[in-house]
Amino acid sequence: MEHSVPLPMSSPSLGEQACIAPSPLPVTVIPKLQAILGRLIANNRLEKCIAIYVEVRSSNVRASLQALNLDYLEISVSEFNDVQSIEGYIGQWGKHLEFAVKLLFEAEFRLCNDVFERIGLDGWMGCFAKIAAQAGILAFLQFGKTVTESKKDPIKLLKLLDIFASLNKLRLDFNRLFGGAACIGIQNLTRDLIRRVIEGAAEIFWELFVQVELQRQSPPPQDGSVPRLVSFITDYCNKLLGDDYKPILTQVLVIHRSWKHEKFQEKILVSEVLKIIKAVDLNLETWVKTYDDAALSNLFAMNNHWHLYKHLKGTRLGELMGDSWLKEHEQYKEYYSTVFLRESWGKLPGHLSREGLILFSGGRATARDLVKKRLKTFNEAFDEMYKKQSGWVISERDLREKTCQLIVQTVLPVYRSYMQNYGPLVEQDASSSKYAKYTVQGLEQMLLSLFLPREKRYGSFKGMPTSSKFDNGIDLRRTASAVV
Repeated sequence: MEHSVPLPMSSPSLGEQACIAPSPLPVTVIPKLQAILGRLIANNRLEKCIAIYVEVRSSNVRASLQALNLDYLEISVSEFNDVQSIEGYIGQWGKHLEFAVKLLFEAEFRLCNDVFERIGLDGWMGCFAKIAAQAGILAFLQFGKTVTESKKDPIKLLKLLDIFASLNKLRLDFNRLFGGAACIGIQNLTRDLIRRVIEGAAEIFWELFVQVELQRQSPPPQDGSVPRLVSFITDYCNKLLGDDYKPILTQVLVIHRSWKHEKFQEKILVSEVLKIIKAVDLNLETWVKTYDDAALSNLFAMNNHWHLYKHLKGTRLGELMGDSWLKEHEQYKEYYSTVFLRESWGKLPGHLSREGLILFSGGRATARDLVKKRLKTFNEAFDEMYKKQSGWVISERDLREKTCQLIVQTVLPVYRSYMQNYGPLVEQDASSSKYAKYTVQGLEQMLLSLFLPREKRYGSFKGMPTSSKFDNGIDLRRTASAVV
């Protein structure tokens, strides 16, 4: 018993976290245990010996694992809303499982072999199987199963791939440690977990395209901003094509297809991602046409074309879509920016006509009346446009600042010149504040404050029930007959 006490040790795989692992038995102890075992066998006390050994060693391993704070392994599906809420636990699970298998169970496996070698392979493997089961390997497998039973959503696909990567990394260790007949229960649970992970990941991946298509029936954001779907899917597909997930996803899809006696080629994965992004493109084309306000429609188009160009250029997904596709979105952004400016703010300077004001040809009083009328018309048009567009959003800071500067350059020089030349005609009037309503600096400040995003504006689309889905705007529990 003195050599069964857990001792602290540092595990590089777990960072700075202090862990506990059983101390190896001194070499001199093994022969003593074997001698004791021989006497017990001679007295028909082998089963009692094994039972005590299993109890002590499994208790020792459990003590080692308790230092890792593994309470999360007991969590049930009903205790969390989605995979994202336990995302951190899944990352810990992979590290903790590796520590348990490579250090704790590996040590017990070798020790069982050393101590009980004389009773045969089946005997000592049976002893090890009991230690592993009682010490906590089943809790690790159950946690993985719990994740597979959670609701479907895109983030779950990434977490399932993380689980598969952890299990695959330990595949040889599992086969060696738990490959015997005595470990059939652990084998079955492990195979069931792998099956659930692969089927769940494949199902979510193949449903992504359909879910993006379903979003087409939903209205776009009322503020003209980039829909959450667009930003989420582009970032998500980039992750799927990245070095961290593409090899794992490919392996999962290869295995899943092999179960159906079908071949899987990498180009199928790439083709599916292309389909998803083209579906996003088609969604945008559809949403642009749903706005009643032409200026808002143009702003929405400008927003999204720039988002796709800016965030995909230089990425794996951008390379997949091609330079011509990216350039097209950049050109469309320029086009819609020009149209937006021309058809909204570009109309304001026209209200400040100088006709009839040259040299006050109609007399000073007449000129004053004309200036009042035109300033009133300008102010009304400005107020209406500003009120309406102050609720609109340009998500990207560079595009927002550039657009505001273009608006300032369109409106301010004309207004400044007009007020310098004709402002004095109304400034002495008792009701001058009705007409000389804005200073040049005040007007500029208002224009430069346009299109700022409001925090937590929408999760995806306005009115979307946040309780039923992630912030990413995709709920894979929906069917083809139900949309967001």
